[in-house]
Amino acid sequence: MTVAVERLLTPEIARPARYLGNELGAVHKDWNASTVRWVLTYPEVYEVGASNLGHVILYSILNAQPRQLCDRAYLPAPDLSAKLRENKIPLFAVESRRSLTEFDILGFSLSYELGATNILEMLNLAGIPLTWKERKHELARQNYPLIFAGGQTATSNPEPYADFFDFIALGDGEELLPEIGLVLEEGKSAGLSREELLLDLAQVPGVYVPQFYKMGADGSVQSIRPDVPDRILRRVADPMPAYSMGLVPYVETVHDRLVIEIRRGCTRGCRFCQPGMLTRPARDVEPEQVVEAIEQGMRTTGYNEFSLLSLSCSDYLALPAVGMEIKNRLKDENISLSLPSQRVDRFDENIANILGGMRQGSLTFAPEAGTQRMRDIINKGLTNEELLRGVKTAHEQGWDKIKLYFMIGLPGETDVDVLGIAETIRWLQQECSTPGRRKLNFNVTISNFTPKPHTPFQWHSVSTAEFERKQKLLRQEFRTIRGLKANFTDVRLSAMEDFVGRGDRRLSTVIHRAWELGAGMDAWWESLDRAFAAWTQAIAESGLTWKYRQVESGEWNLMEGMPQRSTSPSPQPDEHSTSVEKSDPSLPTPHPACDAPLPWDHIDTGIDKQWLKADLQKALEAAIVPDCSFEGCSHCGVCGADFGHNVVIQPLPIPQFEGHFKPNQEKVQRLRVWFGKQGDMALVSHLDMVRLFDRAVRRAALPIAFTGGFHPSPRISIANALSLGATSSGELVDFELTKTVDLVEFQERLAAALPADVPIYQVEAIAPTTASATKLLEQAKYYVAVRALAEGTSDPEPLSTAQWQAWIEAIKAANEIGLEQKTKSGKTKQVNLCDRLFDLSLVENTVSSNLPPAILHHQAQSDAIILQYVGSCRNDGSLLRPEHVVYMLEQIAQRPFQLLHTHRSQLFLSLAVTE
Repeated sequence: MTVAVERLLTPEIARPARYLGNELGAVHKDWNASTVRWVLTYPEVYEVGASNLGHVILYSILNAQPRQLCDRAYLPAPDLSAKLRENKIPLFAVESRRSLTEFDILGFSLSYELGATNILEMLNLAGIPLTWKERKHELARQNYPLIFAGGQTATSNPEPYADFFDFIALGDGEELLPEIGLVLEEGKSAGLSREELLLDLAQVPGVYVPQFYKMGADGSVQSIRPDVPDRILRRVADPMPAYSMGLVPYVETVHDRLVIEIRRGCTRGCRFCQPGMLTRPARDVEPEQVVEAIEQGMRTTGYNEFSLLSLSCSDYLALPAVGMEIKNRLKDENISLSLPSQRVDRFDENIANILGGMRQGSLTFAPEAGTQRMRDIINKGLTNEELLRGVKTAHEQGWDKIKLYFMIGLPGETDVDVLGIAETIRWLQQECSTPGRRKLNFNVTISNFTPKPHTPFQWHSVSTAEFERKQKLLRQEFRTIRGLKANFTDVRLSAMEDFVGRGDRRLSTVIHRAWELGAGMDAWWESLDRAFAAWTQAIAESGLTWKYRQVESGEWNLMEGMPQRSTSPSPQPDEHSTSVEKSDPSLPTPHPACDAPLPWDHIDTGIDKQWLKADLQKALEAAIVPDCSFEGCSHCGVCGADFGHNVVIQPLPIPQFEGHFKPNQEKVQRLRVWFGKQGDMALVSHLDMVRLFDRAVRRAALPIAFTGGFHPSPRISIANALSLGATSSGELVDFELTKTVDLVEFQERLAAALPADVPIYQVEAIAPTTASATKLLEQAKYYVAVRALAEGTSDPEPLSTAQWQAWIEAIKAANEIGLEQKTKSGKTKQVNLCDRLFDLSLVENTVSSNLPPAILHHQAQSDAIILQYVGSCRNDGSLLRPEHVVYMLEQIAQRPFQLLHTHRSQLFLSLAVTE
């Protein structure tokens, strides 16, 4: 049964379009024709989840499977969460609008240590018991969906979350999830019980069923039945760019662009980096696949930006050739390329050319540490010479501001290393100083190092007290540096991440209690105080305060006694160490705790634990290990039959650079288009409609003209913003084209690229010199559904037609009905609404056949009436809005009214003038 979404998604809900499930690329499969019904959820707000590439890829892959259906769900914003609870409506999947309890399987992406509280919030909103034990206990009453988690955090250490999930999907899901779907299909056909189904799933490599395992007294996790594996294999899959062209949201998301993965896995071997250890081996995508996916994706989606994704894009050796090829092919379409944080040592003029242009994006490098010694300890593989060369190249290629990422609290770090961050920034500014150029500015983020499972530093003990002291040191030092903006990660957030991320099953009760106390959306700054108080109380109630105190003060230092080396930021390549096989017995050895069992030892990531200990020993010696993708094997244990081998594409010839985008500003044809905004599209905002038309024009390959300047924009002008929630059959938008296009062809191509609820009624060619509809707009005609409310209540009160007619005549006869308004500058002014009203009448039932459907729906209600009015609608602010008409009624009748719906049927323009 579908949820009554129309009761929920009203204009009072912030950005209601994120819950509609009707974006370009959304899949609506036949419910009854599907055997296995999935919901993939991202436990964050829509803007974050809908732009996550893994979420999009798995959604596309599952919907490509026969007899399988996959819908989506996201964490509702607080306003919708409150409305769901108030109306006792369960959380729903956005495509089918069915309750999550109606599906067979519900999957969560767990990519952040503190994200589990959001998962509990979603389960609670859906009416699903939070733990697998509770769900098992209630089997006699209701058979709930199987609940599972995947993602980096779930793969690295699932134990803190083991109580909540029926199973965990470890590693890459592209091949694993379809296998799970087949097991479910066969299990449903055979009538297997829930436990029998889970036992079958436990035989699939990559599926971990926590209820078949227990935590031992020594902290290790052991199987409790002989028919499940002792260690569970992490799954590995190759990137699939063809499935990246999934969703094109109406609302602006955090990554509002096409994203194509070019390389999965990283073998750089940074000792702090969990993704680099959990995604081995490295697998490059064939350049032809990348180019084809980008070119097809940009034309299919209509995006004006694309991003190439990898843990280290610069290690994709074909990047300069692929980037230049795409740049040249799309150079006439105002499309830009962005890259995530990249290796500064590989940044050169070729990369600068593919990133630069009219809309030059930001540039981010991650030196991680401020001294050469610390970069060697963490195996960053970056020299001072390379850092300077990359930053100087960026400055020479036009970047005046660069983002840099550093960490503090790393093993073996001294105050000299911490202050070395400031010294490095000063040194870079000095070395990159160029006469006649702006001084190089830096945006610097200082993160607190938190050790992660399955890394050589997983045994390190952090101290939040030291974090705070070192942050204070840097803040003082940064005050002396001009052109620097610094952001510091909140120490409380880091402490909670570390406490949960390396915890065991005892933390399930802490997570549960923290959610009950209000923890949720913990990574958002506005939620941090509440979240920290909730986590602190939950930890205290669990009796684990002693363990949390170790995070605050530091339990032990595995680098204690380590000899110090030069910390000069100036280039010293002769002191750069190399990989060593034999340890110096005079140097310290890892702490004895390294031999103790860990809560995640039963997860087989492919990396040998003994290799991690050996690499930790190299860190003690500040020795580096080369990247095995380009040099010799480091014998980490990954490469083999289970996980595959490194796949590295060699560099390709770089095409000749054909230049940056030059906007075509020639205006050959101007077209005026009449369109509507119906159904769910009424909940798409004006700014989102502007973005929708931009992308529709790109998808339709129409020759749109651009503005000039540093940020060229397509010459598309919507006459007037329509209020959120209002429908319309009379909107206007102007397009300026660089070529003459047949009107019928234009209408067909544009309509095909727009949603069905944005119909195109008419296209008319006007003189290119004619003023835009925005300037010519004078009046608008509206239909509004209104009802009277009983005095002092929100209950409707039916009234006679004669009474409504009397009030209408009184409004029309009035000379002045004043309203106090605030101007943009904050000043107040008195407005006479009567001057803005040109016609007002009551719509009788006898003419209802000509009314729009949205208005007819309300006319069918006995307590509602329909008013038609024509009012001022000028873009200088002289507007008579529907709520103004309701206000006029209230002033005349001296009683409250409720505006139920607004429909704009026509816009009136003044006589055309030339610009």
